[in-house]
Amino acid sequence: MKIAILGYGKMGKEIEKIALSRGNDVVLKIGEDNLSDLTKENLSLADVAIEFSTPNTAYDNIQLCFESNVPVVVGTTGWLDKIDYCIQQTEAGKGLFYASNFSVGVNVFFEINKKLASLMAPYKEYKVAMEEVHHTEKLDSPSGTAITLAEGIIDNLPQVTNWVNEKTASNGELGIFSKRIENVPGTHIVTYENDIDEIYIKHTAHNRKGFALGAVLAAEFMYKKSGFFGMSDLLGL
Repeated sequence: MKIAILGYGKMGKEIEKIALSRGNDVVLKIGEDNLSDLTKENLSLADVAIEFSTPNTAYDNIQLCFESNVPVVVGTTGWLDKIDYCIQQTEAGKGLFYASNFSVGVNVFFEINKKLASLMAPYKEYKVAMEEVHHTEKLDSPSGTAITLAEGIIDNLPQVTNWVNEKTASNGELGIFSKRIENVPGTHIVTYENDIDEIYIKHTAHNRKGFALGAVLAAEFMYKKSGFFGMSDLLGL
């Protein structure tokens, strides 16, 4: 399979290694030094594109993939105010795979998070909070993974109606505390606490390999596909 990588930073380079190791060809790599090479003509050489650029460029890159009739796997976060329109476009034969996190472990963690929230729903004396830590190069805050976790909590914990990107004393709000520390791939902690005890679940990424492998698996999944898909489709969760 022929892959285009849109965003050739640390993650893009890791994706390239794994894609090649699995017998795929990387026919286009777009980084800061060759943005002018991102054209419909060059994109059309690929069977699937993997988009890991920046929040400011992701949407335009997705649209160019659609115009080139190339399915696109998107791992960039921070652009989701436009995702509903992109999903509508997939109904007209375009292919889009989006995940806030491509790690298999994180997606299992998403399911554990939802289950724990549903178990905690009757116990309103517990206050739920979240902490997320990432490397200093991460531009959006909170992380897309933290937002997905927050949505899972809100859907299953009726007493929480919204999230805020700060600590909060309100029981109706989920406070997400974001930290940016050099060389941290990603850590997410969800805590339920009252005066008696504390319950928490935690996921820590040791490196980028899990994210990169998931992105390549998603690209292989999207070969000659149209429609909108996510990690639950890939993993059967």
